[in-house]
Amino acid sequence: MRCLVTGATGYLGGRLVPRLLAEGHEVRCLVRSPEKLRDVPWAADVQIVRGDVLDDLDKAMRDVEVVHYLVHSLQSKDFADADRKAAENTARAAERAGVRRIVYLGGLHPAGVELSPHLASRKEVGEVFLRSTVQAVVLQAAVIIGSGSASFEMLRYLTERLPVMVTPRWVHNRIQPIAVRDVLRYLVEATTLENQNRTFDIGGPDVLTYLQMMLRYAEVAGLPKRRVLPVPLLTPGLSSHWVNVVTPVPRSIAKPLIESLVHEVVCRENDIREVLPGENTGYDKAVELALTKIRDADVETRWSGATLPGSPSEPLPTDPGWSGGSVYTDDRERRTNATPERLWEVVEGIGGERGWYSFPLAWAIRGWMDRLVGGVGLRRGRRDPQRLYVGEALDFWRVEEIERGKLLRLRAEMKVPGKAWLELRVAADGGHGSTYRQRAVFVPKGLAGHLYWAAVWPFHGIVFGGMVRNIANEAELHKNFRKS
Repeated sequence: MRCLVTGATGYLGGRLVPRLLAEGHEVRCLVRSPEKLRDVPWAADVQIVRGDVLDDLDKAMRDVEVVHYLVHSLQSKDFADADRKAAENTARAAERAGVRRIVYLGGLHPAGVELSPHLASRKEVGEVFLRSTVQAVVLQAAVIIGSGSASFEMLRYLTERLPVMVTPRWVHNRIQPIAVRDVLRYLVEATTLENQNRTFDIGGPDVLTYLQMMLRYAEVAGLPKRRVLPVPLLTPGLSSHWVNVVTPVPRSIAKPLIESLVHEVVCRENDIREVLPGENTGYDKAVELALTKIRDADVETRWSGATLPGSPSEPLPTDPGWSGGSVYTDDRERRTNATPERLWEVVEGIGGERGWYSFPLAWAIRGWMDRLVGGVGLRRGRRDPQRLYVGEALDFWRVEEIERGKLLRLRAEMKVPGKAWLELRVAADGGHGSTYRQRAVFVPKGLAGHLYWAAVWPFHGIVFGGMVRNIANEAELHKNFRKS
């Protein structure tokens, strides 16, 4: 089949594409930023088209037989309206192109209750596809258990960091979680599913409360027994603030996830097993598989791979005149006796568990300040401890560009009154050593931006100066260690 995958840079889309290829399908990816797919292992095996589901899709749909629709506007303020228009635009384009089938992953939801805005929007998108003249397979899942998913990260950090768990009322609602491998299997097999125009509830074999999921996670992870402290007045809104504090998942994502759990989400039918038979993975096994992937640094995609609304999309300005005004920079460099290869290892390994090589308290405080105003903070970490790819999240930065062995450019996604970048460069010095160059760039927005730069400037000598010195020293330690 000739498939078009929307959302190929997202958590599920980035995993679906290689599985479609493995089954022999031809794949075209519709992405707003094609450069985000530059470093993925399967980039050379797909056709990449720049575009957006709100734009003209005729070119992207040409000769396509199946559309996999895996995009939604979870964090934007007008997400419901945007999702409706995007789905209607996609459905019309599919009709014009003669597409045979649309495969969409929505959210599992109960009947007869007032749904959260997030779930109501997912339901509406599915209905848009089902009303079109193109056959639609709408899969509906609850909590997805898999390494890197936002739902799993929320569950994991709540359980691991809280020996005494503060539990609101909604944790006693029943849920039917499903392993990400089973979701992907259904998405792949639905590609060739004939004569179906309907929704299918999909779930794993276990029906548990969220509290049971946390307690069983602790058992699988080998954690001491968790204690439970019920707090009935902890609403979904307050719970999302709590998740924002305890886990890497920011409130903007945690809130819709929690709101989808205030009612029981259990499959009302299991018809999918008749048309796509197969054994699904149990909850404990799904947790074990996810933890193994994390321990082995083998996480394919993460929830943080999606770019946050409001984040700067422009590349780093090479000319201060680009902004039409002021551009503030902080340039530093240091020579080291380490080889360029050793220095690059340190540069590419920055962030996450290794930190930022200067004044950890200052970085931690900046991360907490960002979380308090609804930002992502420092705790997104990194997907792989050794290697970075264009487009992925790195703490409160986004990897904008990599020239392997030479340049790492990061774009800030913390909340600041302007746009910020950090460049880390490695160069051979003509002898046996290398030179490390570091450049911070800030493009202010209004008076607040200028005041912000003035406020943080006194700390640059400590933070950025310390980074340059410590990164060079770390590279030399690597050099000396390997020699010995």
